[in-house]
Amino acid sequence: MFLIRRPSGETIERFLLDSQALPLSYGPIGIITAEATGRRLDDVIVAIGHGKADFERARAALIAWKQFDLGWVETFPRHAPLAAGTVVATLIRHLGFWSLNGCRVLYGVPDDVGRFGFAFGTLTNHAEAGEELFEVFIDPGTDDVMYRIRAISWPRARLARLGQPLVRALQARFRRQSAAAMERATRANGVRR
Repeated sequence: MFLIRRPSGETIERFLLDSQALPLSYGPIGIITAEATGRRLDDVIVAIGHGKADFERARAALIAWKQFDLGWVETFPRHAPLAAGTVVATLIRHLGFWSLNGCRVLYGVPDDVGRFGFAFGTLTNHAEAGEELFEVFIDPGTDDVMYRIRAISWPRARLARLGQPLVRALQARFRRQSAAAMERATRANGVRR
């Protein structure tokens, strides 16, 4: 859904309600784990901290959706649970207009001592089709806390198809700024060790 101004809270709530029963805009679930997808795979892994305490802060940041605290991207509801089936809306401001896009949490990364994350997929009211994984883990060799975004997407809406180079640039910007947001959220008392 493309809009010329920021949607009201009521519009976002209505969008979320209308999204609940929508199907995914692609299939099958898990396409980001497949070796040969035939689609463009984006896979970025960056160090955002070090040690168990930073991992726990990074885990809490993912649960709080801090990877979307960018100023030009927001998720609704703000504190959506990471349970499979949860529907969220992503609101994006770009080039003087807004887009509201539906996603569903699909599955979680097995929550163990040094790994945590989840994936969501696009619904049929999203401008793109695809799946995205957000994960934090401790590198066993260095004890560094790593943040990973792994995504596959392709345009669905006409405007997204026409603006594909811009869409790809916005996706790259999101990955960079999301990593920076996770690093900020992982710092102890704002200080990087």
